[in-house]
Amino acid sequence: MRYRTRVTAPVAALIGTATALTVGSPALAAGRGNGTEGAETLDDPVFPSLGNDGYRVLSYDLDLAYDATTKLVDGTATLEIRTTEALSRFSLDALGLDIRTVRVHGRTAGFEQAGEKLRITPARTLPARARVTVCVEYSVDPARSAAPTGGWVITPDGFAVCGQPNLAHTVFPCNDHPSDKADFTFRITVPDGLRGVANGQLLRTERLYGDRTAFSYRSRSPMATELVQLTVGDYVIKNRQGPHGLQLRDVVPTARAAALEPALALTPGLVDWLEQRLGAFPFETYGLLPCNSDAPNAFDFTGLETQTLTLYKPNFLLQEESKIGSHMMHELVHSWFGNSVSPATWADLWLNEGHADFYGLLYRYERGWPDSLGLTTMDARMKDTYARGDQWRHDSGPVAAPNAANLFDDQRYLGGVLVLYALREFIGEDTFHAVERAFLARYRDSSATTEDYIAVASKVSRQDLSGFLGDWLYGTATPRMPGHPDWTVTPVNPALTAPHSRTGGRYRDNSATLQGS
Repeated sequence: MRYRTRVTAPVAALIGTATALTVGSPALAAGRGNGTEGAETLDDPVFPSLGNDGYRVLSYDLDLAYDATTKLVDGTATLEIRTTEALSRFSLDALGLDIRTVRVHGRTAGFEQAGEKLRITPARTLPARARVTVCVEYSVDPARSAAPTGGWVITPDGFAVCGQPNLAHTVFPCNDHPSDKADFTFRITVPDGLRGVANGQLLRTERLYGDRTAFSYRSRSPMATELVQLTVGDYVIKNRQGPHGLQLRDVVPTARAAALEPALALTPGLVDWLEQRLGAFPFETYGLLPCNSDAPNAFDFTGLETQTLTLYKPNFLLQEESKIGSHMMHELVHSWFGNSVSPATWADLWLNEGHADFYGLLYRYERGWPDSLGLTTMDARMKDTYARGDQWRHDSGPVAAPNAANLFDDQRYLGGVLVLYALREFIGEDTFHAVERAFLARYRDSSATTEDYIAVASKVSRQDLSGFLGDWLYGTATPRMPGHPDWTVTPVNPALTAPHSRTGGRYRDNSATLQGS
């Protein structure tokens, strides 16, 4: 995960100049009619320029072709949208993409690229509440917008993508915000000897002229743009059976398949452990993608929860189980918290990372694996975290009130765990588990806010928890820990340079499940 200035800093390198406008048609100003120009923001509190209003996306169909000689990608993104108001113009998020043509309902539309927006002017004003097909043809050089400043991961034999949190629009034009989830289908055309893989399940494989093959996939559940995975390389597919008939598929570098097998074989047990706590796995399949690159600058995270196919650095998975199992659980938890239920805004990130670390640490301690502090119980780790609470609030803000610079600080990870631990202590373990399952069921395949979680917790526990959780999530001082009156908070040292506060938010691996590695 990264934050916005990691994209905006190299804008000149991606689109020539940050202020340049690329006009795609003389008809740019035509057809304005009586409609409005859709807003170019969804007012996200962390990334206010991300996303667009005036419509919602129903589905994306992404058709990509990879040229192994030039390393370029030609793409066609077909979106079906539903307008929420009459639109004379609307926009998509797009950066570093060379847009060739735009069609709206089959008719050529005017367009311009301005910063990170693709502004589209249809030939006629779009009426409110209409279903509209938008087709964008483009090309992209993944090397120009590679991680960590863009959403592409370059490998010796192809690429993978990492759109989280705000980089999917460097891969395909989209409404790049997790509140606007949509259905996805994919078609990836590659030269013989390579394989194209995407989220969801394989629909068909087509042999094409010119020694090429096209692989088509579909995700059965709606997906946030930041969770899209598209990868090309010399991979082999490893299939295995998971609990309750769940189909598991791993996408593994062919040359490293045998070496990675011990890690891949852990997944069924991880899924079984988590299903006992959170219910049935929410998607049609799950698996790992050890991306075919161990370059230290390939991407700045160990694992990334792209939906149904978690992206990993291969070398991490070559370690013994006690070094990787806790973080594999962390990434698996995101299938429930983050993927099935996505954050409604990026200020709600603690719902993702707090839950992932909560269950990842429980799994670690159940197996007796010490963490980076040498601690072996959740109570001991939370007592240590509690002592740091005021310092973290001083350095990184309240748990549920991040900004772009501190979005991925420890406060969203261990700070989120501390909130969940406090809630469990306050309402009891059985009620806590009932809250978790009720929240996941209520918001499955959609997005939810922090306030939504508080409302579900209040309803299930039959008590108003808005004050209790409000203090833990938004307060500037750490509340008393229920059941532990002896726990104390260390006073704030304003001069302390905290290692958990990463300047610029560029460091994602703040998960406590990694800190015992």
